[in-house]
Amino acid sequence: MPYQLPLPDVPLPLQLRQLDHERMGRYRDNLAFYQGRHWTGRGRRGERRLTFNYARAIVDKVTGYLLAGAAVQVVGDDSPAGIERARAAEQALRRVEAANGLSQLDFETELDCAILGDGAYRVAWDAAAGEVRVTAPDVQGLFAWREPADPARLTAVAHRYRAGDEELVEWWSAETFELWRGSELADRVPNPYGFIPYVIFPNLREPKEAWGASDLPPVMEANRELNRAFSQLSQVLELSGNPIAVLEGVTGSEDITVEPGAIWEVPEDARAYLLDLLQGGGVALHTAYIDLLYRVIHDLGESPRTAFGHNPQGLSGVALNMELDPIARKVERKRRIRTAVYERRAWMVLQLLARFTGLEVEGLRPVMQWGPVLPADRSRQVQDARALVEAGIISRRTAAATLGIDDPELERAFVREEAG
Repeated sequence: MPYQLPLPDVPLPLQLRQLDHERMGRYRDNLAFYQGRHWTGRGRRGERRLTFNYARAIVDKVTGYLLAGAAVQVVGDDSPAGIERARAAEQALRRVEAANGLSQLDFETELDCAILGDGAYRVAWDAAAGEVRVTAPDVQGLFAWREPADPARLTAVAHRYRAGDEELVEWWSAETFELWRGSELADRVPNPYGFIPYVIFPNLREPKEAWGASDLPPVMEANRELNRAFSQLSQVLELSGNPIAVLEGVTGSEDITVEPGAIWEVPEDARAYLLDLLQGGGVALHTAYIDLLYRVIHDLGESPRTAFGHNPQGLSGVALNMELDPIARKVERKRRIRTAVYERRAWMVLQLLARFTGLEVEGLRPVMQWGPVLPADRSRQVQDARALVEAGIISRRTAAATLGIDDPELERAFVREEAG
């Protein structure tokens, strides 16, 4: 549900406390489940509660596939001057990536986004250090105002966070920046950047919803049932290892112990025996049910067991790719969202470098490049890229970027230098 604009007579921090309780509760529940808090309520006395966190394994696995081969390329016109500007901008972008450790930051942010359902980046100028600072604020402290006809377009962002014992709130619109300390307005100035320096994005989109969906809800119930099934089977095996003595026609049970060499004295018409909980294939029923739950978890999580190294048939090539197709499709859905996210972030970086360092960015635009989701034959990739270049379908720079070369122009310069 879209927010109303802040009320002028009520401090902004007080207004934020009335917003998004449902979203914040969802974040807390998802995070708790990822951390292994699967059981609800108080268990019965002596109840065994095992936790096998397959949900976490699936989230980690999908995130690992997502960022494989990710890189931003800067493109411009085909003139020599345009190519040189694009190369200089791309090198500046690489320096910002290295200075901010974006490789690690991106993985952590994508993991957090998959758990909570939403992620965010902030791009700002650090005047003291004289460089662009890219951070990933906690979405639990972000509130977004959006265009009614286009929820992906932000009109304002409030960012609440703590600095020591003090609560701070930043308010950003395209025209204004405000800083609140507690419930007091500490500063209000024109926006120094000319744009809202946040990229807020969903993990996966839900129709007609501005905020995203976590990877966890589809597998939560199956994971809870798997925990219950394992706990039950564990209890059965323990009782079978310490068998229950059953006495029929006996009024007392003193001195009845189950141990090697034990002798029981029972009345003539009484009957004594050990209860066998494993008779009739009981364990097989449990294990068959657990295998069924495995399948449910992997199907709903779109992460086949093959992605975890389970390949008893020795599949390879096209057959292996077909087996892994569900996780590839899920990653592709995420990449469609992330392409706009990382291009927007790179655009912000270039705009700040242009404003504060004089970098020429006129006519340039960032383009996101992704590596293959599934393992690929490197020699086949090279052959395909060469064929596309020779056919005039893609440029040499694009082909090089697709093959994982960060600076194609610099690499071509090395080739020319070696050729003499």
